[in-house]
Amino acid sequence: MDKKEVSVVLEEIALLLEMKGDNPFKIRAYTNAARSIELLDQDIEELVAKGRLGEIKGIGKALQEKIEELVTTGTLKYYEDLKQSFPKGLFELLKIPGLGPKRVKIIYDNLGITTLEELEYACNENRLAGLPGFGYKTQENILNGIENFKEYKDKFLFSEAYREAEILIEYLKTCEFVDYIDIAGSLRRKKEIIKDIDILVGSDHGEKVMDFFVNFTHIKEVVAKGTTKTSLRLESGIAVDLRVVSTKQYPYALHHFTGSKEHNTAMRHYAKQKNIKMNEYGLFNVSDNSLILCYSEEDIFSTLGMQYIPPEIRENTGEIEIALKNQLPDFVIFDDIIGILHVHSNYSDGRCAISELAEYAYKLGYKYIGISDHSKSASYAHGLNEEDIMQQHEEIDRLNKKFSHFKILKGIEVDILKNGSLDYNTEVLESFDFVIASVHSNFSMNKEEMTERILKAMDNPYVTILGHPTGRLLLSRPAYEIEMEKVFQKALENGVAIEINANPHRLDLDWRWCRRAKDLGIKFAICPDTHDLEGFSHMQYGVGIARKGWLEKGDIINCYGVDNFI
Repeated sequence: MDKKEVSVVLEEIALLLEMKGDNPFKIRAYTNAARSIELLDQDIEELVAKGRLGEIKGIGKALQEKIEELVTTGTLKYYEDLKQSFPKGLFELLKIPGLGPKRVKIIYDNLGITTLEELEYACNENRLAGLPGFGYKTQENILNGIENFKEYKDKFLFSEAYREAEILIEYLKTCEFVDYIDIAGSLRRKKEIIKDIDILVGSDHGEKVMDFFVNFTHIKEVVAKGTTKTSLRLESGIAVDLRVVSTKQYPYALHHFTGSKEHNTAMRHYAKQKNIKMNEYGLFNVSDNSLILCYSEEDIFSTLGMQYIPPEIRENTGEIEIALKNQLPDFVIFDDIIGILHVHSNYSDGRCAISELAEYAYKLGYKYIGISDHSKSASYAHGLNEEDIMQQHEEIDRLNKKFSHFKILKGIEVDILKNGSLDYNTEVLESFDFVIASVHSNFSMNKEEMTERILKAMDNPYVTILGHPTGRLLLSRPAYEIEMEKVFQKALENGVAIEINANPHRLDLDWRWCRRAKDLGIKFAICPDTHDLEGFSHMQYGVGIARKGWLEKGDIINCYGVDNFI
């Protein structure tokens, strides 16, 4: 087991102990251990092999023995026994927003409910409202949570699916019979929500590739196995389809299986106008059914007389017509980003010191970093009061003297309060290099109220960036109601950039809105919204959304040098 898998097991043990009503200190010990393991810089297998687990803060002898058992055997008897003491369906109940271990225990103890279906029935029969600590509003929220869960079931964040796909790709590359390999489908198009993983292999030995594929270690079940297509489900729950085509067919199949369905339909329709039949097997002259040889996707588009269309924008939203005119944008790439903004430090709810964050950003090749801790209303996140801000700015000034060709900027993620005002007065806001204004509360306001709230905040002359503009949490919380056209007009009037929050749980602004905002002349900031060093890697997801939204380097303010940015 790797550190992430160990951390998940420890978290689940904490949840199970909480449902049992066990000792709070014991529960906290498992929760803290899970976090410590997840944040480890070292390889956990190496620590176990050298007997150094005890050096980690909060891991005593009993926990050390359990973690060693997990890492060395891949299982833990204590954990398996604990799971057996509860009905299996209770774990699914914990996935419903607003249902923590304590509430699940109350429901189970009082009503004997063990499945999602029983819970939904009980809500509809009005049986939860009278339970201790519940009520009609809680019951309504649980019912809404069940609807959301059913809608999002068997769907995964892009980041989760992409990590799994990368591991599979690396595994398949070690097969001697694999000549070409790529991720395909919605994952290659960088859709924010993924139903399954599609992988395409070019090989003239399909059966041998499939035999190799089904021997992957993290398979839960092989659903169907053939010589050209095999479907399986990983231990994570994600379904995977592997298709194998001949090396000659590979470019055509890669385009076809990347999709989207709508893009493919439009491409076939256009090809037909040129007397060409197009499918996953090739491009064929209609007159004699002869194959038009293409050695890459670029050749396919060139043969049809158009620019190469990047996978991200193959959604039939005008890309074909514009590619025919040779007018596609010069899409932003990861290396265009030279500044990293919306980074939380340990002054608020981040895990790292400013010096650590700055040194890491510098090593990654960024030219500047914008520290953006929470403002004082965010008490849950240890938001900064005025004294904290002064102390932080003094530290940033000291640190900046140590760097050459790198700059730490003084930023803040300031709460937009319910009435649209910001968390600090003018004098405080004036002390920052940039200000990200975000909504973190009162998400249920109606569309008119929420829109006016945000417009008022954007009228503040110190607001630089509107943070995660729709407030959505993918697979968890829908966007709040808001009139985006009015927000865009205000952004244009006041020179406020719109954030593309690259955190894989947000990916907000939605790519579908990016192109509209770009057409209006609005600028963007791609930000990781990170609370640790690992979160710096989120930038790749934000760049994917920006490309999917047709954005170029010039559209994004943290592609600018530090002087131009300021």
